[in-house]
Amino acid sequence: MLAIRLQRLGRKGYPVYRVAVQEAQRSPSSGRVVAYVGTYNPHTKEVNIQKDLAQKYVDNGAQPSPRVVKLLKQSGVKLPSWVKEHDGKKTKSIRNAEKLRKNQPKEAAEEPAEAPAEAEKPAEAPEEPAKEADAPAEADKAEAETAA
Repeated sequence: MLAIRLQRLGRKGYPVYRVAVQEAQRSPSSGRVVAYVGTYNPHTKEVNIQKDLAQKYVDNGAQPSPRVVKLLKQSGVKLPSWVKEHDGKKTKSIRNAEKLRKNQPKEAAEEPAEAPAEAEKPAEAPEEPAKEADAPAEADKAEAETAA
């Protein structure tokens, strides 16, 4: 299967690309190129594509990369219906979005403020068991009075 890709040329920091038709299993920088159909300079946004040659390879089933699809459409090559066109919107899915701080309910922010108040409650707790210890003694007195 053939692919239409961009092949990087140019010096360091100043890339210029060739639009190359090559086998899909090979990487763009190495491998046998079937044909060169054009060039693309991203700095000047200059696109030179041989329309009839590009149209021939696309009609015969060559898969264009997303950037090449954009360049082919820009230069007027008619693309078949099976070619996927990229919508241009970059959406990044976030894993576990419910864990984000901005997605937490506002009550969760108030809970840490209540935590110190809860720390004071255990200090009061020892007083309550003392009252409970007195309660059985009072119950014994009530039983003794009823028995007498």
